[in-house]
Amino acid sequence: MSRTAPALDPSRRALMFSGAALGLFALARSKAHAADPAQAFANSPFRKLTEADWRKRLPGASFDVLRQEGTEYPGTSPLLNEHRKGLFACLGCDLPLFRSDWKFDSHTGWPSFYRAIDGALGFKRDLKIGMERKEYHCARCLGHQGHVFDDGPAPTGLRYCNNGVALKFVPV
Repeated sequence: MSRTAPALDPSRRALMFSGAALGLFALARSKAHAADPAQAFANSPFRKLTEADWRKRLPGASFDVLRQEGTEYPGTSPLLNEHRKGLFACLGCDLPLFRSDWKFDSHTGWPSFYRAIDGALGFKRDLKIGMERKEYHCARCLGHQGHVFDDGPAPTGLRYCNNGVALKFVPV
Protein backbone atom coordinates (compact mmCIF):
# COMPACT_ATOMS: atom_id res chain seq x y z
CA MET A 1 0.00 0.00 0.00
CA SER A 2 1.54 3.29 -1.04
CA ARG A 3 0.62 6.56 0.46
CA THR A 4 0.96 9.95 -1.14
CA ALA A 5 1.16 13.26 0.60
CA PRO A 6 -1.97 15.33 0.40
CA ALA A 7 -1.82 18.01 -2.28
CA LEU A 8 -1.38 21.55 -1.04
CA ASP A 9 -3.86 24.11 -2.22
CA PRO A 10 -2.27 26.96 -4.24
CA SER A 11 -2.66 29.60 -1.51
CA ARG A 12 -0.99 27.39 1.11
CA ARG A 13 1.84 26.54 -1.32
CA ALA A 14 2.39 30.24 -2.04
CA LEU A 15 2.46 31.02 1.69
CA MET A 16 5.06 28.30 2.33
CA PHE A 17 7.18 29.47 -0.61
CA SER A 18 7.01 33.10 0.56
CA GLY A 19 8.06 32.13 4.08
CA ALA A 20 11.02 30.12 2.79
CA ALA A 21 12.08 32.95 0.46
CA LEU A 22 11.91 35.53 3.26
CA GLY A 23 13.95 33.25 5.52
CA LEU A 24 16.66 32.85 2.89
CA PHE A 25 16.69 36.60 2.25
CA ALA A 26 17.07 37.34 5.97
CA LEU A 27 19.88 34.80 6.29
CA ALA A 28 21.74 36.23 3.30
CA ARG A 29 21.31 39.77 4.59
CA SER A 30 22.57 38.90 8.08
CA LYS A 31 25.62 37.15 6.61
CA ALA A 32 26.34 40.14 4.36
CA HIS A 33 26.07 42.51 7.34
CA ALA A 34 28.27 40.28 9.51
CA ALA A 35 30.88 40.25 6.75
CA ASP A 36 30.88 44.06 6.43
CA PRO A 37 34.56 45.03 6.79
CA ALA A 38 33.67 48.48 8.09
CA GLN A 39 31.95 46.90 11.09
CA ALA A 40 35.02 44.82 11.93
CA PHE A 41 37.00 48.06 12.41
CA ALA A 42 34.20 50.18 13.91
CA ASN A 43 36.23 50.91 17.05
CA SER A 44 39.49 51.69 15.26
CA PRO A 45 41.32 54.72 16.68
CA PHE A 46 41.83 55.85 13.06
CA ARG A 47 38.08 56.52 12.88
CA LYS A 48 38.43 59.08 15.67
CA LEU A 49 41.09 61.25 13.98
CA THR A 50 40.02 64.76 13.00
CA GLU A 51 40.67 66.39 9.64
CA ALA A 52 43.47 68.38 11.31
CA ASP A 53 45.01 65.14 12.63
CA TRP A 54 44.94 63.64 9.13
CA ARG A 55 46.49 66.78 7.61
CA LYS A 56 49.43 66.44 10.04
CA ARG A 57 49.86 62.71 9.34
CA LEU A 58 49.67 62.72 5.55
CA PRO A 59 51.49 64.43 2.68
CA GLY A 60 49.24 66.89 0.78
CA ALA A 61 48.51 64.69 -2.24
CA SER A 62 47.81 61.69 0.00
CA PHE A 63 45.45 63.76 2.17
CA ASP A 64 43.59 64.89 -0.96
CA VAL A 65 43.07 61.30 -2.11
CA LEU A 66 42.56 59.47 1.19
CA ARG A 67 40.41 62.04 2.99
CA GLN A 68 38.88 64.12 0.16
CA GLU A 69 38.39 61.30 -2.40
CA GLY A 70 40.66 62.98 -4.93
CA THR A 71 42.56 61.28 -7.76
CA GLU A 72 46.25 61.52 -8.52
CA TYR A 73 47.41 62.18 -12.07
CA PRO A 74 47.91 58.96 -14.05
CA GLY A 75 51.48 57.81 -14.56
CA THR A 76 52.86 59.73 -11.56
CA SER A 77 53.05 56.99 -8.92
CA PRO A 78 56.44 55.39 -8.20
CA LEU A 79 54.46 52.27 -7.23
CA LEU A 80 53.68 51.66 -10.90
CA ASN A 81 57.20 50.23 -11.22
CA GLU A 82 57.24 48.38 -7.89
CA HIS A 83 57.71 44.69 -8.67
CA ARG A 84 59.29 43.26 -5.51
CA LYS A 85 57.57 40.69 -3.30
CA GLY A 86 55.57 42.33 -0.57
CA LEU A 87 52.34 43.97 0.46
CA PHE A 88 50.64 47.19 -0.55
CA ALA A 89 49.14 48.78 2.56
CA CYS A 90 46.95 51.81 3.23
CA LEU A 91 49.16 54.86 3.72
CA GLY A 92 46.71 56.20 6.31
CA CYS A 93 46.72 53.28 8.74
CA ASP A 94 49.11 50.56 7.44
CA LEU A 95 46.36 47.97 6.88
CA PRO A 96 47.56 45.52 4.17
CA LEU A 97 45.21 45.76 1.18
CA PHE A 98 46.91 43.89 -1.70
CA ARG A 99 49.65 41.31 -2.22
CA SER A 100 52.31 42.07 -4.82
CA ASP A 101 51.41 38.79 -6.59
CA TRP A 102 48.04 40.33 -7.47
CA LYS A 103 49.46 43.46 -9.12
CA PHE A 104 49.35 43.79 -12.91
CA ASP A 105 50.01 46.44 -15.53
CA SER A 106 46.60 47.73 -16.59
CA HIS A 107 48.13 50.40 -18.88
CA THR A 108 45.92 52.98 -17.14
CA GLY A 109 48.64 54.86 -15.26
CA TRP A 110 47.55 53.71 -11.80
CA PRO A 111 48.71 50.72 -9.75
CA SER A 112 46.19 47.94 -10.43
CA PHE A 113 45.38 44.67 -8.71
CA TYR A 114 43.04 41.83 -9.62
CA ARG A 115 42.32 40.82 -6.03
CA ALA A 116 42.25 42.42 -2.56
CA ILE A 117 42.96 40.94 0.85
CA ASP A 118 39.71 39.59 2.30
CA GLY A 119 38.04 42.04 4.67
CA ALA A 120 40.47 44.89 3.94
CA LEU A 121 38.18 47.01 1.76
CA GLY A 122 34.79 48.61 2.03
CA PHE A 123 32.74 49.70 -0.99
CA LYS A 124 30.23 52.34 -1.95
CA ARG A 125 28.47 53.65 -5.03
CA ASP A 126 30.10 56.69 -6.67
CA LEU A 127 28.20 58.96 -9.09
CA LYS A 128 30.60 61.94 -8.98
CA ILE A 129 31.56 61.99 -12.67
CA GLY A 130 28.07 61.40 -14.02
CA MET A 131 28.38 57.65 -14.36
CA GLU A 132 28.08 54.93 -11.76
CA ARG A 133 31.33 53.50 -10.41
CA LYS A 134 32.18 51.30 -7.44
CA GLU A 135 34.48 53.15 -5.05
CA TYR A 136 36.55 51.26 -2.50
CA HIS A 137 38.23 52.41 0.66
CA CYS A 138 40.34 51.04 3.48
CA ALA A 139 38.06 49.20 5.89
CA ARG A 140 40.02 50.36 8.95
CA CYS A 141 40.47 54.12 8.42
CA LEU A 142 37.90 54.60 5.62
CA GLY A 143 40.57 56.26 3.45
CA HIS A 144 39.64 56.42 -0.24
CA GLN A 145 41.81 54.16 -2.40
CA GLY A 146 40.25 54.03 -5.86
CA HIS A 147 37.61 52.29 -7.96
CA VAL A 148 37.06 48.68 -8.98
CA PHE A 149 36.07 47.71 -12.52
CA ASP A 150 35.13 44.42 -14.15
CA ASP A 151 37.70 44.59 -16.95
CA GLY A 152 40.63 42.94 -15.16
CA PRO A 153 42.51 39.72 -15.86
CA ALA A 154 41.74 36.16 -14.78
CA PRO A 155 41.15 34.67 -12.33
CA THR A 156 38.80 37.37 -10.95
CA GLY A 157 38.14 39.62 -13.95
CA LEU A 158 38.44 42.61 -11.59
CA ARG A 159 40.68 45.67 -11.76
CA TYR A 160 41.23 47.51 -8.50
CA CYS A 161 42.52 50.82 -9.87
CA ASN A 162 44.37 52.40 -6.93
CA ASN A 163 45.83 55.81 -6.29
CA GLY A 164 49.52 55.26 -5.60
CA VAL A 165 49.65 58.14 -3.08
CA ALA A 166 47.10 56.24 -0.95
CA LEU A 167 49.40 53.21 -0.65
CA LYS A 168 52.74 52.26 0.80
CA PHE A 169 54.77 49.25 -0.22
CA VAL A 170 56.07 46.90 2.46
CA PRO A 171 58.66 44.42 1.16
CA VAL A 172 58.63 40.90 2.59
